Amino acid sequence: MSKFRPTAFGPLLAVLGLMLLPHAAAAHGPTPKKAEKSVVIAAEPAAVWAVLGDFAAISGWHPDVAASSGSGGNAAGGTRTVTLKTGGDLVDGLDEYDAAGMSYAYRLATPNIEAFPVSFYTASIKVEPDAAGSRVTWMGRFYRADTGNFPPNEFNDDAAIAAMDGFFEAGLDGLKAKVEGK
Repeated sequence: MSKFRPTAFGPLLAVLGLMLLPHAAAAHGPTPKKAEKSVVIAAEPAAVWAVLGDFAAISGWHPDVAASSGSGGNAAGGTRTVTLKTGGDLVDGLDEYDAAGMSYAYRLATPNIEAFPVSFYTASIKVEPDAAGSRVTWMGRFYRADTGNFPPNEFNDDAAIAAMDGFFEAGLDGLKAKVEGK
């Protein structure tokens, strides 16, 4: 009967494990990030939804958007092209639209990392009643522009987080100003 001797292979396994460790760490890649912003607007939800509810009409209330157009209306599968004032277009696809629930969800269909340092995102926006009128919440999950292990600063996680947070904040401020007439 043979006896198993763990010490016979222990050093070899330890060396192999140490050799593979750097490769496992380098193969990780990006993790999804999250942005969530909200604003209270002094208006009834229906008045806010009247401005926000047209998926393709983001240029009517978002100060960072020079123009927007769409196809397919507010039905799932519709698209919109968003032309940023800083230059460049993003194309979004509408996944869900709930007029009664005053919300919709969409995703980035065509990225433009030079214009917006994110390789992919999904987002949703919702209007709800609030004691002061309405609360609008905009949430998104996204990946940085460069999904490699060592992205340059302009395409890393910090750049993506700043872009998404900034876009949501500016948009909500613009929506509030539009609805409240300021």
